[in-house]
Amino acid sequence: MSTKTIEEKQYLIRFKADKKSHLTVLDHDVCMTKCPDKICTIFCPAEVYKWEGLRMQVGYEGCHECGSCRIGCPYQNIKWEYPKGGHGIVFRLA
Repeated sequence: MSTKTIEEKQYLIRFKADKKSHLTVLDHDVCMTKCPDKICTIFCPAEVYKWEGLRMQVGYEGCHECGSCRIGCPYQNIKWEYPKGGHGIVFRLA
């Protein structure tokens, strides 16, 4: 039985990104003033959230749709919705 690394497993995931993000940071000021650790940049397995300058950047195109941002943000400052039909993550079995 072969054991794959997380990187090898993530390679099996494909995305069909919509033009509009299904992830929204509700208030960037909350990230800047109340959240010094920027915890979403740590708990997201797809590394969707990046702190750049004075704003949280969201690379929604690579979202794994795990929902960790719905429960992980201590300020409930991230709005997560399912991508519109036909968009989002596509799993391949290996």
